[in-house]
Amino acid sequence: MQPRITVLTIGVDNLERSLAFYRDGLGLPTEGIVGEEFEHGRVAFFELQAGVKLALFPRADIARDAAIPQAGPSATEFTIGHNVGSKEEVDIAMEQARAAGAGIVKKAQATFWGGYAGYFQDPDGHLWEVVWNPAWESETM
Repeated sequence: MQPRITVLTIGVDNLERSLAFYRDGLGLPTEGIVGEEFEHGRVAFFELQAGVKLALFPRADIARDAAIPQAGPSATEFTIGHNVGSKEEVDIAMEQARAAGAGIVKKAQATFWGGYAGYFQDPDGHLWEVVWNPAWESETM
């Protein structure tokens, strides 16, 4: 398997609410909800970088599509990392998320490893880490 991820799909309870959070609150580009002509096919895609997409798909439809029972959500199953180029950018992104309705679970602060980071949760409880890593300063963010 090649180390290539093209779509990160997260399960949501209310597709319209989550669409508004990511599109209107965080400013991620999207064409909105597509697939409405298919039963259990409604999904929203957001363009990220380098061809990677974030997809929002109702939890019940993920379970149905994968043929597994729907399980309850857990904020600690994974985090979505949003790396930025400075401490100030961390603070700006955290404030944008808060203004969009995110729950701030850990205010931005210095990390034990020399960086600066904070955590927020989207309306469905998915955990995002906004982080500045000084070791990655030479990379384009």
